Amino acid sequence: MTRERRKSERLRAGALPDPSSVQGIVELAADLAVYLSPNGEVEGISVNPDCPSLGCLDHWVGRDFKSFLTIESVAKLDERVAEMRADASMTPRWIEINHVDNATWEFPIRYSIHRTYSSDHLLLLGRDMQPIAEVQQRLVSEQLARERDQQRLRSEQTFYNVALEASDTGLIMVEPESGKIRDLNSAAALLLGTKASTLSGSSLAQAFEGRKREELLDELQDAARADEAKGVELMARRNGHSLLLYPDFFRAAGQLFMLCRLLPVDANMSTSAEVAQSTALLFASTSDAIVLTDAKGMVREANESFLVMADAAQMRDIRGTSFADYLARGSVDLKIILEAALKKGRLSNYATKITSVAGTRTSVDISASRLEHQGGDFGFGFVIRSVAPSEMGDGDATAGAVSEDAMKNVMDLVGTASLKELVSATSDVVEKLCIETAVQLTGNNRVAAAEMLGLSRQSLYVKLRKHGIMKSDSDDIS
Repeated sequence: MTRERRKSERLRAGALPDPSSVQGIVELAADLAVYLSPNGEVEGISVNPDCPSLGCLDHWVGRDFKSFLTIESVAKLDERVAEMRADASMTPRWIEINHVDNATWEFPIRYSIHRTYSSDHLLLLGRDMQPIAEVQQRLVSEQLARERDQQRLRSEQTFYNVALEASDTGLIMVEPESGKIRDLNSAAALLLGTKASTLSGSSLAQAFEGRKREELLDELQDAARADEAKGVELMARRNGHSLLLYPDFFRAAGQLFMLCRLLPVDANMSTSAEVAQSTALLFASTSDAIVLTDAKGMVREANESFLVMADAAQMRDIRGTSFADYLARGSVDLKIILEAALKKGRLSNYATKITSVAGTRTSVDISASRLEHQGGDFGFGFVIRSVAPSEMGDGDATAGAVSEDAMKNVMDLVGTASLKELVSATSDVVEKLCIETAVQLTGNNRVAAAEMLGLSRQSLYVKLRKHGIMKSDSDDIS
């Protein structure tokens, strides 16, 4: 049975409509229908009346269909037509191409391409993609506008942060209803005795002594509504300083906020705040390494110079570790330094080496001080200066001189004594030198020196007497 016969049978059975009405069905089923000859010429065209945006396209008839396509679309159409002609059983698939007309007008159409029964003619049934393209274009425009708004917002936030930090007056932004600190600058944080990051987001009442949240907010709101500038006197909880808070209301995006100026009651406190700020800048920028620890020598804070010396990437890598971890002699060095600083309040020019995380060593001089905190708590501060080996203290030079004289005496014995006796004499010289150096480094602290040398206290006394460093028990100083 031929294809034409099957077609006629289906028409008689009512499976397909009468051929005379097919044209009307095509007009309604597709936004744009194009009938192409085998050579690609437009023989017929139909535009759905519900798509007025397509306009009248009757001038396409009798002209090459490709002349109304963009260059990219011509290649896509040729590829699809070649596939269909190579595979007669190929199911029609959608293809999106862009039309051009009158040199400037461009519109996208999504076609399904169909063969006709009797010839190599092609029927293209298309859907107008302009509404979807317009929606997509609006979405892209909205996204670009949103990104521009975000960029503008980030720029405004940067200006705000710079202006806030540049002010020498302490400024605190407060939410009137909740009483929470929305933002504050470094000047305000210094007056309150803490860091800005610590207070941001917390309750304003927590920064002051003896004030409840509701009571403080009522007092601030009364002061803000007063005709004359009226300050609220408060005491900072962390440092005990008396401060004046001057509140003012303002609105931003319909929300009510309170801007509080924070000033010291005593004019001298302003100078103290400036000194504290300068000290913080010195701590951050000095070339000498600075480390702050608690009473047990656990690292609380360190500046950038120490991070570089210790080969640490960031502060959190060393915070909470023992300072002994970075000293060449470990807990021995730390014990000597802390005991001296605890006894005398400070220690100067302690010569040792700093061991970095990577294992490298740097010769340093360490000065330490005991730091008193409120509530009876205390810690230690260390200033660490890198020195060249030739700059080490007098103790090292003296030890070198002793070693040189002792070794000269041993060398004078060559030819007069056996090798075994020479080696024994040399070992005694080295042992004496090490013991003298340990005693000197520990400030004549025999317990610390014994720990440094890995000896018991009794063994150290025996060797001290052997080498004439301690001639009697009256010299026994711990």
